[in-house]
Amino acid sequence: MIHTTERRFASRLRTVVPLCLVAVAALLGGCAQDAGSATTKVTEVAQPRSAPPRDLSIYRGLPEVPAQPAPTVTCEYVDKGGARPPSTASTVGIVDLTLETSIGAIPLVLDRTQAPCTVNSFVDLARRGFYDGTSCHRLATDPGGELYQCGDPTGTGSGGPGYTFADEYPVPQFAAEAATSYLPPAVLYPRGTIAMANAGVEDSNGSQFFLLLGDSLLRPDFTAFGRIADAGMPVLDAAAADGHDGSSPLGGGVPTTPVVIGAVR
Repeated sequence: MIHTTERRFASRLRTVVPLCLVAVAALLGGCAQDAGSATTKVTEVAQPRSAPPRDLSIYRGLPEVPAQPAPTVTCEYVDKGGARPPSTASTVGIVDLTLETSIGAIPLVLDRTQAPCTVNSFVDLARRGFYDGTSCHRLATDPGGELYQCGDPTGTGSGGPGYTFADEYPVPQFAAEAATSYLPPAVLYPRGTIAMANAGVEDSNGSQFFLLLGDSLLRPDFTAFGRIADAGMPVLDAAAADGHDGSSPLGGGVPTTPVVIGAVR
């Protein structure tokens, strides 16, 4: 026997559940117009990927850069069939470099304090002419994820220098935090940051890097090793305004205006 209280609860369920379904449908992009369209996939009515986050300031930013314990560190570059950088890297000061590109000069400021082994690798590759003739093969312009991806000698997103090396700031700091408390799946890397691209697994850094055109929400596992100097941002912004072909499954695509690195000085 169903008691009076149970009848009332069942009646409320019959009323509340359809209302909830209507509310969810509205949030996802609208209700079905008729019974024949009730099987429409959620992905077809969800907000597009380019919908901007409401307020980027609410997202977790990068932690403070920790002090280095010594003026030099020993770096391990795992051999994958290529020439490797020197194993000793300085942890002191900055390195000023300029990407001489097909769209103009892009000055960079690399910070040894943040990521000494990363800066050591980048400078060694630049001195050897590794980046000469390479392109920024991917441009993404979605708000909250605006960047150029550069440094791949194959131009496919899968090339590298013939070695890999460990993640540096802010990756270890975020990993330590995640071990004891909640860490969001995406954190805010500020506009102008230079960060290493990777293969999506730990310690898979090589030669590819991001130039962030806007504040960007990224996984907390990309090494940040410097910034684009102020004079370089308008150069990148102007080229990025021409857009891309939308061909990348990661977002964005091949830039409409090619960005080719002629030399690094």
